[in-house]
Amino acid sequence: METPGDPEGPRPPGGEDSAGNASETSRRLSKEQLFVLVSAASMNLGSMMCYSILGPFFPKEAEKKGASNTVIGMIFGCYALSDFLASLVFGRYLVHIGAKFMFVAGMFVSGGVTILFGVLDQVPAGPVFIAMCFLVRMMDAMSFSAAITASSSILAKAFPNNVATVMGSLETFSGLGLVLGPPLGGLLYQSFGYEVPFIFLGCIVLLMVPLNMYIIPNYDADPGEHSFWKLVSLPKIGLLAFVINSLSSCFGFLDPTLSLFVLEKFNLPAGYVGLVFLGSALSYAISSPLFGLLSDRMPHLRKWFVVLGSLMIAGCYMFLGPIPILHIKSQLWLLVLVLVINGISAGMSIIPTFPEILSCAYENGFEEGLSTLGLISGLFSAMWSVGAFIGPTLGGFLYEKIGFEWAAAVQGLWALISGLAMGSFYLLEHSRKRRSKHQNILSTEEERTALLPNEI
Repeated sequence: METPGDPEGPRPPGGEDSAGNASETSRRLSKEQLFVLVSAASMNLGSMMCYSILGPFFPKEAEKKGASNTVIGMIFGCYALSDFLASLVFGRYLVHIGAKFMFVAGMFVSGGVTILFGVLDQVPAGPVFIAMCFLVRMMDAMSFSAAITASSSILAKAFPNNVATVMGSLETFSGLGLVLGPPLGGLLYQSFGYEVPFIFLGCIVLLMVPLNMYIIPNYDADPGEHSFWKLVSLPKIGLLAFVINSLSSCFGFLDPTLSLFVLEKFNLPAGYVGLVFLGSALSYAISSPLFGLLSDRMPHLRKWFVVLGSLMIAGCYMFLGPIPILHIKSQLWLLVLVLVINGISAGMSIIPTFPEILSCAYENGFEEGLSTLGLISGLFSAMWSVGAFIGPTLGGFLYEKIGFEWAAAVQGLWALISGLAMGSFYLLEHSRKRRSKHQNILSTEEERTALLPNEI
């Protein structure tokens, strides 16, 4: 089935037609494309709200139930580990399962297990509570993995020439979910107790299921011949995967640590702690559409967005505490400012990675279609999940051992290494292209010189 509104079928993003067709495509969206946007937006909003709702109050509740900071970090981190394993499976078998069924089923299960999380306060404290937290969190992760892998593939299929623009725009809804989740969860928790935030959000997600069953189009496709291993073994894609991993780790680090640090350092009530999370989430939501549009209009800038954004994030984490060697006093306004810059930097570096991987895959012989899109979506989700596991797990451990200030600085080194590695690769790639171009010019001139006597 060809892409709606695109009779010529999908073309690699970032080519000569990409910039010119961006505004043209947006002016003639088909009915199916609009439905895809609505479905993806609802999924991003609902899933991110369910994911982020734990931040302001769950660490304290878990402490009451006998969980240490390290265990709390592992509860946050197990979500990502399960997401990683599920993404590889769902990305590989997307075509066999069906993108629409995977999307709808993922949202249905996600809503159900979110409600289940709301009754965990009735579970006995200690090992039973901890085990149930792990189980429910892992089920939620697998359902989210199914929905996000299917959603990314459907979006790339429906908008082949505007992948970064569309995904960047939809990150507004992801950011909105991250923005609304913590303060809404904190206020509902403060007003009604532990159960209400989860039951409320779980019901919202479940109400979205019938809507998406009706409006999501079916995309038929044949299984592809390529594998995850061939995809990730490409040097450029391997490094981009490392960048995704490091950025996700930085985001995940904040989940179990930031609320505890703010409560301890500034003595804010739980309802206000959620507002601190707005700094990063809101700036990310606002900046993502801009960087998505720039990535499609000027694809040559994508690589530098990735590098610069990663280096800026590394700097932000040095000032998040701030790191003690800077001898800067920790203040609430400085923390919020750094979180805002961090969110903008994240939008700059994360949004271009998907079209960069897609372009590289097409350049290396991967077929254009839903099968390749499924592999790339699964790879993106899997690498994001690895970082989202490492970030909270390592963050909880380091917070307990060396404090938030040094833990944040250690986390920032992850982004610094990935940014420098990616920048070095792009410089080396640019140098090779220049040498190759120069050799081709010399070769052409030699051939022309050799032919001139015969022509005379």
